[in-house]
Amino acid sequence: MRTSLIGATLRERRRARGITQAALAAQIGISASYLNLIESDKRSIGGALLKRIADALGLALSEIDGAAERRLVADLAELCGEPLLADLQLAPDHTHALAGRHRAWARALVRLHRAWIDRGQAVNALSDRLHQDPFLREAVHNLLTQATAIRSSAQILHAGEGLDTARRARFVAIVDQESTRLAEVARALAGFFDKDAAGTRSATPAEEVDDLLFDRDNHFPELEQAAGQVRAGAALHADCDEAALAEYLRRAHGIELQLRPGADLAGGDVRHMAAFDAASRRLVLAEEAMPATRRFELARLAAELCTQGQPVDGLLAQAGQLSSDAARRRARRALSSYLAAAVLLPYEAFLDAARALHYDIDRLAQRFDASFEQVCHRLVTLRRPGAAGLPFALMRVDAAGFTSKRLPLPRLALPRHGPACSMWAVYQALHVPGSIVRQLAEFPDGQRLLFVARTVEKSRPAFALPRRLQSIMLACDTLHADQTVYGAGLDLGSSAPAVPVGPNCRLCVRRDCVYRSEDPIVGP
Repeated sequence: MRTSLIGATLRERRRARGITQAALAAQIGISASYLNLIESDKRSIGGALLKRIADALGLALSEIDGAAERRLVADLAELCGEPLLADLQLAPDHTHALAGRHRAWARALVRLHRAWIDRGQAVNALSDRLHQDPFLREAVHNLLTQATAIRSSAQILHAGEGLDTARRARFVAIVDQESTRLAEVARALAGFFDKDAAGTRSATPAEEVDDLLFDRDNHFPELEQAAGQVRAGAALHADCDEAALAEYLRRAHGIELQLRPGADLAGGDVRHMAAFDAASRRLVLAEEAMPATRRFELARLAAELCTQGQPVDGLLAQAGQLSSDAARRRARRALSSYLAAAVLLPYEAFLDAARALHYDIDRLAQRFDASFEQVCHRLVTLRRPGAAGLPFALMRVDAAGFTSKRLPLPRLALPRHGPACSMWAVYQALHVPGSIVRQLAEFPDGQRLLFVARTVEKSRPAFALPRRLQSIMLACDTLHADQTVYGAGLDLGSSAPAVPVGPNCRLCVRRDCVYRSEDPIVGP
């Protein structure tokens, strides 16, 4: 599938400004036929020629073939996989033309598709509660019991014959008490069916944060600059240990550090094993948390206090993708994590080490005293123009197959809804926790990617709780695989054997795949 939108963007802007192909071609010094090929995406373009065309049309280079447009194409491809539209036989190859020629209509379709999914999730959530939630069964039983008691007492009072004053008062009291209980149950039911309690839009905030990161290519120069200021102001170094960070927080900000069992982190973030009380100036970390996790949380707090939250607040204020408080909270956590990583893993030093070590994740983790996941995240952020690392995508799934993090590449659209292809290394790694799984994967369109995945275990607050396993995967085009330690020993030629994979079952055209779990709805 084509992914470039350069030609469509140029054609759209040229027509909007009322300029003919011949006039624009003459202005930039090429033939009209060659410009036509460019606008039809039949010729690749870049460098000085692209800059001349962009200048002639009043476009910034960042506006051409931007990440948002590539994401739009990927979202439209997922819409092709909607079972409700299966009979229309929508062709994924046509999403490029729709996004290029009718961008507003394409965004409208994607928005409607998301709303459809949200409504479906709401219906499923409420259906589960109606059929399975013990609270609802008990509440309905109480409603019937109290309504019956009120009706019986009311009938006796209505007849009124043979009732002395004391008995009448008793039945009136019963009606009053049961009416009060009935009102309480009704209020509880109203709260039960409240929109927030039903969790009808649980996926939307995460998607909005994904859009923010994708639109910025997961690189934030503002946070990189702030990280350098934090290191300079706090006299921190990339190899500073937990004790040094704790001492800095105590000396500069009066923060007392305590270690407690994760189950005791009342009011804190149990998932990240940290709780900070600004009033008492106390930071509590879970004692069972991995050293790299504790060090990361210390760096996060140091960065937030040193910068007073300004760079993160500024980015949130500019983020038009975030439409809810839940999305803004998620984005704040993601951006503060980015800032902490930039403090502990300085851009230039980390990039130099990554190149020297051929992007060996384990050796980078040892060099910078970081976790496997922290190193993977940092590798994905090395996108500084003129000093970029290899372009990686990142995906994280749990043992249930739920995708909890997705940072895609232009030509690798990670699924928003539902799992990806079960043959991807990110799922295969769940079978061998702790071991790295590398995979040369080939998609139906011939695109080849190198997948590198490992399952890691997160700390759990108590022994009785189940293990927390997550699989982390990096992906890069095989064009770059020879620059990594994971490409060593692999035949990276275009005809070399590779694992035949797809995006997911619904969108995969491989009819003979024995791993298929759903029928395809796209043509061969």
